[in-house]
Formats: sequence, structure tokens, C-alpha cells
Amino acid sequence: MVANPSNSGSSDSPPPSLVMTGLRGRCPRCGKGQLFQGFLALRPRCDVCGLDYSFVDSADGPAFFVTFFSGFIVAGSALAVEILYSPPYWVHAVLWGPLILITALGPLRPLKGLLIALQYHHKAAEGRFTGGDAP
Repeated sequence: MVANPSNSGSSDSPPPSLVMTGLRGRCPRCGKGQLFQGFLALRPRCDVCGLDYSFVDSADGPAFFVTFFSGFIVAGSALAVEILYSPPYWVHAVLWGPLILITALGPLRPLKGLLIALQYHHKAAEGRFTGGDAP
């Protein structure tokens, strides 16, 4: 397929990679606009394509996954070091304090971007009752 240079940037271009778009914190529709305004605060809309980000509701999902994996890494490492070397408590504080910050804060923003991109891709919305049997 030969690309038409007059249509560059139109809807004929292939959609951006879902995973890479989310991990880079880009707009899930165009892949170019910034998703975040601050560290975790979202912009109201995409500054490139105008997508309204009001559909976004990642809730505590990113924090849960990051905490789960961070806790597994840090607790497992601390336990292994304690069993193998039995260092004093101040060594644990020096080792695991920074590791907790790195493993908890580092992946939080990319994971939130990924979950937002997945929400957009799968058209996730709040659950609604349908039919006459609904309470």
C-alpha cells in the first residue's frame, strides 16, 4: 500500500500502538497529545485531536498493581537479605526505603497511562442495568 502524502495525519494513518501510547502517556486516540498535566493529573482534553478525557476512570487500579508488584519485590528482597546476611535494622532502612520509592513511583504514571489507553480501546464505561428486571 502506498501512502498518499496529501493525507498525512489523516484517519488513513495506522492507529498508534496501544501499549506504547499508554506507557508514554500519550493520547489514546491520536498517540501525539499529552495525557498528563502533572505527575498523575490528567489534562481535560487532548491538545492535538481534542479527545475529551472525561471518560477516564482508572480509579485505584494503577496504584493497586504497582503496590502489589512493589511489595512483592521489596518484601522478597528484604526477606532474602535478612535470611542470608542478618544485617542491622539501619541497613534495611537504607536499602529498602529508596527501593520502595523507585518501585512504587517509577511505574505508576506509565501504568496509569496504559490503563487509560485500554479503557479507551475497549470503550469501557460505568456499568448500567438494562431491561425491566433492574432494581
